[in-house]
Amino acid sequence: MLRSRPAPMNERGGAVTMRMRILTPIEVVIDERVLKIVAVATNGAFGILPRHIDFVAPLPPGVLTYMTEEGKERFVGLDEGTLLKRGKEVRISCLNAICGRDLESLQHHVRQQFHSREEQERTARSALARLEANVVRRFIELERRG
Repeated sequence: MLRSRPAPMNERGGAVTMRMRILTPIEVVIDERVLKIVAVATNGAFGILPRHIDFVAPLPPGVLTYMTEEGKERFVGLDEGTLLKRGKEVRISCLNAICGRDLESLQHHVRQQFHSREEQERTARSALARLEANVVRRFIELERRG
């Protein structure tokens, strides 16, 4: 859980934010201004604030937590990927990402996604098995003719 302490302020009295973009191969999942990010890398958990130094971190599958500009805590389930912090921009590239307003809803969305993916994989395996059987039948027919 993110600690709630006042966000750093800029010269105009507004909160200092950074732009966070979470990208998968097929979509931009999140593109918004955030106050802070907490993620888990392969070597442990870490937090990012807008004025932190630039860096790159590999991300294993897990949960990323961030605080919106309005001070609301949000969660994203990530597949493995990479986080790049550069200036006031954070880009996270991963294979899959699922958003949730709280951990319970995130867990529900992740279960739905896995169930859906299992169904798609089962259908694909079945189609592949039929295709393989058809190829074998065709070879047998060619041998009988030749």
